[in-house]
Amino acid sequence: MEWSACLDEYEKLVIRMTTPRVVIDNAVCPTATVVKVDSARKHGILLEAVQVLTDLNLSIKKAYISSDGKWFMDVFHVTDLNGNKLTDVSVINYIEQSLGTIHYNTTSSCVTGLTALELTGTDRVGLLSEVFAVLADLQCSVVDAKVWTHNGRIASLIYVKDCNSGSSIEDSQKIDRIEARLRNVLKGDNDIRSAKTSVSMAVTHTERRLHQMMFADRDYERKPVFRLGSGAPAVTVQNWAERGYSVVNVQCKDRTKLLFDVVCTLTDMEYIVFHATIKTTGEKAYLEFYIRHTDGTPISSEAERQRVIQCLQASVERRASEGVRLELCATDRQGLLADVTRTFRENGLNVTRAEISTTREDTAVNVFYVTDALGDPADPKLIESVRQKIGLGNLKVKELPPLIYHQESQGEDQTVGVAGTVLLSLGSIVRRNLYNLGLIRSYS
Repeated sequence: MEWSACLDEYEKLVIRMTTPRVVIDNAVCPTATVVKVDSARKHGILLEAVQVLTDLNLSIKKAYISSDGKWFMDVFHVTDLNGNKLTDVSVINYIEQSLGTIHYNTTSSCVTGLTALELTGTDRVGLLSEVFAVLADLQCSVVDAKVWTHNGRIASLIYVKDCNSGSSIEDSQKIDRIEARLRNVLKGDNDIRSAKTSVSMAVTHTERRLHQMMFADRDYERKPVFRLGSGAPAVTVQNWAERGYSVVNVQCKDRTKLLFDVVCTLTDMEYIVFHATIKTTGEKAYLEFYIRHTDGTPISSEAERQRVIQCLQASVERRASEGVRLELCATDRQGLLADVTRTFRENGLNVTRAEISTTREDTAVNVFYVTDALGDPADPKLIESVRQKIGLGNLKVKELPPLIYHQESQGEDQTVGVAGTVLLSLGSIVRRNLYNLGLIRSYS
């Protein structure tokens, strides 16, 4: 009995040590809700924590990550999209429960029972219209989708169901037809080799998968024609040989899900974040990471350093909101997306990013970012003309774009002034993060 009791106590101790401890505090900071997570260190655990917060569309204003041996201590200062603290008890309870049970798992239950279509290829005006036309012709109803474009490439994850059965598509012959026709659309006249389509019953975390798809497509190596001035990130990577870290600094315009995008890319590139500081000032965000490979080594070559810089720049830019934001809210019907995107195409509008969703009440809630065919801001008169054709009450303008300018106009000094160019001692970093975690009174 005593031996059995000892085993029970040991199992309880293991559970306590491996289960993240979560504290949510609304009193310590006057402008944000502070979320503290203490967890055993393993590859991907930081991404899981950030994913829980960003999936709720929370804005991370500050964050401190510190590693002590095999233990991680993370602190996030978060607000809602309106900049307010979290007061909804149900949201707070959900965060506590989700962070307390995080596991390295990219599946999502929100779109189960659907068929997932993964598409990558060369972007062009009207491509999305052709894709949705094919799906409508094959009696596929689009329930949820996200489309990203970057450096002339497009990646899309589309969740569909069969229009007749209302469930996932299981007919192997129909799946083959869907793949073949979509592949032909993506190939066009000049993308025979790189166009890819795949059909899966497995459901993944959509945005994480989009990053993986564009990374595999090597979008980061392609030269952009146009780029948003306010969205051009400055990235530096230096090695701190004495401590065996590579120090990564990212400076760019702040936006929702920025930290997720950067951490997602570092994780998929097989780097572990040991220490990090994230802060926002006005519209600017400053992110500093101390990383190593999963094998414990820092970045070892100039080619690898350049690749990390390119990949992190791409991770920030993929979700950059290029163009006018148009929101479509209408009763869902077969062929709705094909009709709307065809109207865009016929009027010379190019979709740079899209988020498609359908409510339980069969209402289509879709967001499109559009530019003209050259990537410049679309003529407001043209936008109004398109709205009249689709329905002024259904299609609304929500954002006007910042100025777009050619990459060639950027100076060579865009990385000047990035925070963290001077490497600090490890002791100073750890003391600073312990202070930010509230575990010591001073780090001076």
